[in-house]
Amino acid sequence: MSTVVRTVRKQSRSKNNFVDVSEELPNIAEAEAILLDLARVFADSNTNSTFVGDYFSEAGHHEPPVDPPAPDLEAKYRALLEQMPAVVFMAYLDRGISEAYVSPQIEAALGYSREEWLEDPVRWYQHIHPDDKQRWSLEAAEMFLTGKPLRSAYRVIARDGRVIWFHCDARMMRREDGRPWFIHGVAFDISHLKRIEEELQEERNFVSAILDTVGALVVVLDDEGRILRFNPACELTTGYSKEEVQGKCIWELFLPPEETDRFRATFDLLRTDLLPQDYQSCWVTRHGDRRLIAWTSTLLPGSGETSKYVIATGIDITERKHLEKALLDISAREQRRIGQDLHDGLGQHLTGIAFMAKVHEAKLAEHKRSEAHDAAKLVKLVNEAIHKTRELARGLLPVVSDSHGLMSALQMWAAEVEDLFGISCCFECETPVLVHDITMATHLYHIAQEAVHNAIKHGSAKRILIQLIAEKGRGRLIVKDNGKGILEHRAPGHAPGHGIGLHIMNYRAGMIGGSLEIKRDTNRGTVVTCIFPTKDYA
Repeated sequence: MSTVVRTVRKQSRSKNNFVDVSEELPNIAEAEAILLDLARVFADSNTNSTFVGDYFSEAGHHEPPVDPPAPDLEAKYRALLEQMPAVVFMAYLDRGISEAYVSPQIEAALGYSREEWLEDPVRWYQHIHPDDKQRWSLEAAEMFLTGKPLRSAYRVIARDGRVIWFHCDARMMRREDGRPWFIHGVAFDISHLKRIEEELQEERNFVSAILDTVGALVVVLDDEGRILRFNPACELTTGYSKEEVQGKCIWELFLPPEETDRFRATFDLLRTDLLPQDYQSCWVTRHGDRRLIAWTSTLLPGSGETSKYVIATGIDITERKHLEKALLDISAREQRRIGQDLHDGLGQHLTGIAFMAKVHEAKLAEHKRSEAHDAAKLVKLVNEAIHKTRELARGLLPVVSDSHGLMSALQMWAAEVEDLFGISCCFECETPVLVHDITMATHLYHIAQEAVHNAIKHGSAKRILIQLIAEKGRGRLIVKDNGKGILEHRAPGHAPGHGIGLHIMNYRAGMIGGSLEIKRDTNRGTVVTCIFPTKDYA
């Protein structure tokens, strides 16, 4: 053997265990030399032996010959080997190549007959794919030197140029005194599996490329809410790397405390519903910033009954919401200005005209002039114009600009509903709920107004209760009715149904940093609840 063989064996004995030959061999040339030395054993052997099935009987050997098996056992063993859908091979390390064996499947796999394959002791090595030769040489050398079984997959070039993937399982057997005796192995054609594996890998790479380049946030969760996939858009938005968030529950990292319960309720619904779900949630970044994300989530069934995944695709709508809020604030300010102008400007002007017309009517009546009747009609028309102007002003400016304005507006609205529709409509507010922000108060008023309209129009309600409740850091606006009841019950943050009014209610709740819940009452009717922050306004 070459120097490298002695070196590795010496190191193996000194460590009293197997060594990693791939690290110990100086280079591939010496590893190949080992294999060529072993091949010369086959070519140079002058022993007289006869091949008997899969076993070998030898003549002229110093050790007692191996007794061949009984003919029936030998035939059964040969039949078994030749029926296996694999290439079986056996070669003695101290005898000629004529005593080696390879099963007939070699011809079907590579296009060579057994005789052709065995006549050249290095043919197998020559037909290994160039990209796999170095690895195969090192693995084979390790098997020869340490006795470690060779279990590996590599490519072999067939006679017609096809590349065949084989999974090889070979081991070296030793004699009782420890000397190498023979090598026995099995090689399975795994080309089809490799093609499938390559196709799957190409598909994975394609999907990964999409996830890594798309501008949307993509998160994949297991059925416990742990993060399995976190694309670069998520990293850019949150400031966390995918390594930092891998395996952690999403609500422990990004959700503010006040949204955790609502999100977990939404997640529980996602785990049981195959239909896509749309919702919004606030994410807290590494630096403490809050980003509003619009999500679409879908349940992906796994391979088993409980191996399920949730894939969520999100868009950061923080800036869009800021712009929408700014535009809405501008619109609200203009409405308030117009309403104020109608009330204080045109209304007062018309009131002055009505007063002057009344004085003129009185003078004409005092002189018993026939024009007094026309003057009275003029006074009536001006008063009607004043009334309509005030209605327009109140429509544009439903809530007065003070902290008690929302309570006053809701009280007045409940009274008007009773007068207009002849039903019971009450407003309850046990403790004052002070809302200093006129924009927030106006949104809440319109939510209550839309909820009452829906109860009357769609629910045929005869009794409506409007409640305003103050809690620590937040308030609740509740509208209950005894109507037919809404048919659809969705998770918190979702407005059921497809009516434009319901979507506007949900939109208004989002604009003030609140959430909207619409559900059936326990008995009958519908309950609309808007939860909104108050700590900055109370």
